[in-house]
Amino acid sequence: MVIQILLGLVIAEFGFYWAHRLGHEVRPLWRFHAVHHSVTRLWFVNTGRFHFIDTLVSVACGLGLALAVGMPQDIIVWCSAITAFVGLLTHANVEMRTGPFDYVFNTPALHRWHHSRRLEEGNSNYGENLMLYDVLFGTLYLSARRPPVDIGIEEHMPATLGRQIAWPFRRADTPARTA
Repeated sequence: MVIQILLGLVIAEFGFYWAHRLGHEVRPLWRFHAVHHSVTRLWFVNTGRFHFIDTLVSVACGLGLALAVGMPQDIIVWCSAITAFVGLLTHANVEMRTGPFDYVFNTPALHRWHHSRRLEEGNSNYGENLMLYDVLFGTLYLSARRPPVDIGIEEHMPATLGRQIAWPFRRADTPARTA
């Protein structure tokens, strides 16, 4: 069962990685993903702060791939539970020294770099659970200095949830988050 769960994570992670990376690099997708990145501090509630279109793209890519290869339902449930836990952990405002695990798993330190306002730092660490594809595709970012405190986006984001949901549909001029 453990081997199946690990294999399931590797398979689903491929879809999650590309959905997340494209959410940064493709202008129409960034407008939806920017809602998540507009927070100015990390805390566990941010785990669920996504535009529904961004969530649909991510689920379609990650779980769609899992279903396409015939992943059993119980393995999908385990992978989903692990993804939820890792999401809560990586968005928690905690300082953890995770050493070599940073090259295998998404950690709070890695994810803080991902939320940096600086594009060369923020356009990195796309893995939801594992850093495998960040290592393979050269998007892993880990610095010896402290992770940034200044996080968020340069674009203006409305304060209310209703306006945030409408925002991506109105802002066709918003550039993708590329350096």
